[in-house]
Formats: sequence, structure tokens, C-alpha cells
Amino acid sequence: MNKQPAYSLKQLVLYFLQLGATGFGGPVALVGYMHKDLVENRKWITEEEYKQGLALAQLAPGPLAAQLGIYLGFVHYRIVGATLAGLAFIIPSFIMVVLLGMAYKLYGGLAWMQAVFYGVGAAVIGIIAKSAYKLTTKSIGKFNVTSFKKDWLLWLFFIAAAAITFFTQQEQVLLFVAAGLIYMIIKAPPKWFTNKITNSLVLLQIDFWNFEPGILGKIAIFFAKAGTFIFGSGLAIVPFLHAGVVTENHWLTEQQFLDSVAVAMITPGPVVITVGFIGYLVAGFPGACVAAAATFLPCYLFTVIPASYFKKIAANHSIKAFVDGITAAVVGALVGAVIIIATRSIVDVSTALISVATIFSLIYIKKIQEPYIIAIAAIIGILIKLIL
Repeated sequence: MNKQPAYSLKQLVLYFLQLGATGFGGPVALVGYMHKDLVENRKWITEEEYKQGLALAQLAPGPLAAQLGIYLGFVHYRIVGATLAGLAFIIPSFIMVVLLGMAYKLYGGLAWMQAVFYGVGAAVIGIIAKSAYKLTTKSIGKFNVTSFKKDWLLWLFFIAAAAITFFTQQEQVLLFVAAGLIYMIIKAPPKWFTNKITNSLVLLQIDFWNFEPGILGKIAIFFAKAGTFIFGSGLAIVPFLHAGVVTENHWLTEQQFLDSVAVAMITPGPVVITVGFIGYLVAGFPGACVAAAATFLPCYLFTVIPASYFKKIAANHSIKAFVDGITAAVVGALVGAVIIIATRSIVDVSTALISVATIFSLIYIKKIQEPYIIAIAAIIGILIKLIL
């Protein structure tokens, strides 16, 4: 049984509302904020519970940060906590992208937004790079010879996952599973080998895909597929969305799609919330609601259904070794994602300087908050691109 939590359900919901409204930087930064705020500072969640949530979130399809938030809500407040934490995390950014969608339809362009993104994108690199570094040191170990010798296999998983993620441009869930199994077999092999891996990954594969009642039905089907079959961070969903939204269904032009990605990056909360913006452009507010619900419902189910089982067995030495192996690969994949984002956001000397300045600010100005850095970077972007 769980001991009495050190926080109320109301405090948890308010935290995720705040994170959804101010948490810039995409999945890598968001999972870093949750660790810093809930594990290090407030001590609401233990290191072990966080690692379990990160491992489960990476194993299941759907947006990484949203799944981790849902799992952390589940830890002490079960279904109610998971549901309210997930909704609180998603709703602020959903409202923002719908408002931006309204502005986009009214004024027909996002030149100012691209200027903002020029500065914000560079600052985000600094934020997520620092978050990735902290996650690495907490999950695997410090960057020193002692740690490399002691946990050489975890570092090997970390490096392999980072490299594979960078070169393939997406997270490889089979690599995570393989890392977990290998580490479990080496560190704490089970006495008798029986595979009890849950079959929940096929839960939503129902014979409904060919039913097309209209545009909202098409949106629901497409975005449910995105939420069901895309693993990893917000980066992984972008190619899938592009293929369906631009190439197959011709709902958006190439420029409109690029603008939708920009919207995701300059608004707080999960990057995947761009589906709300896309849905709005395609079919107004109903389209935004259907797209968001269809995308996030699968990830909610894939997190809540196995969460209780996953948490109960996590104390087993073999399972702990399995989670440790997965965590090393997951964090490596997140570092690979940082490199991918950096290659797209750091395009010249100015963006490189903004990124480096962000890292140093976070290291040496202890009380500075990420939203202030984002605001300053946005102003710098506007000055450089539209005024200077």
C-alpha cells in the first residue's frame, strides 16, 4: 500500500496546470522539469517512482511527457490523479494553440511567430541540453572514469541509443526493450524465464479504420493512429503527421504544416499539442477538440492500464535491472533528440550565442526561471528578424 502522500490532489493538479502553462522546451525539457520539481525540490515522487514512470512512458506509444505526467499522477492518487494530472497538463497549451489557430486563420500568416521562434528555438536548446545532462547524471551516473567503469553497460546503452536516435531521427522502442532484457539477464536474471509482457499494445487495433462519416471522423481516425502507433518524444510524431496531413489527405500546405510545428515550439506544454492547431485549421474548434482527444486518449489508456501492474512488480530485482537498462537507453535517446533539435534550431551565430547564453544563465543564475529566458529570447528573435 502507498503511504500517505506529502501533497494533496489539488496541489498536484495545480502543479501540472502551471507546468502546462509555462513549461517550454518540448518533451526532453518537460521530463527534466518534472524531475527537478517533483523529485528534487518538492520530494513528492521518489527517484525510483520517477524512473519507473519514465521507463513505462517510453515503452508505451504516445507523447512521452504527457505519459510521464499521467503516470506520476497515478503514483499516489491512482485513476483520479492520472486523469486530472493529464488534463491539467494538456489543457493550458491546448487553449493557447486554439487561440493561435484563430489568429492564423484571421490574419493568414505567422511572420512574427517565425521571428519569435528564431530566438525561442535557440533558447530551448540550452534548456533541454541542461535538462538532458541532469537526467543523465541522475539516471546513470556522473561523467567520470569511476562511473564509466562501474556502469559501463548502462553507458554503452546510453551512447548507442543517442547515436541511433540521431541517425534514424526517431526513437527505437525495440532498442529500449533489448537494453532492458540484456541488463536484466546480466545483473539479475529471473530464476525461470517466462515472458509476461502485457499485450496492451494491441488494445486499440479495432476494425474501425475504414469508417469515414465525414471530416471529423477522418480526423479522429488519423489522430488516433498517431497516438496509438508513435513511440517516444514529440519529435517522433512530426514525420507521421506530415505524411498524413500534407501528403495523403492534403489538409494543410507545406508552409501551414511548418507553421504548426513552430506553434508547438513557441507554446508551453507537450509538443504534440500541435495536433490541436492542425485540427483547428482543418475543421475549426470541433476539429481541434477531436484531434487532441484522439491523440491523447490512447496514451492515457496505455499508461493507466499497465501502471498498477508495472508499479507492483518493479520492486523485483530482475524487473529493477530491466528498468535500469531501459532508462539508460531512454536517456540516451533523449540526448540524441537534443542533438536533432539543435541541428534544426541553431542555424547561425546569433542562435548559437542565444543557446550558449541560456545554458550559462541556468547554471550560474540560480533563481532565474525558464519562462523568463523564453520571453527574453522571443524579444531578441523579433529584434533580429523584424527590426534590425
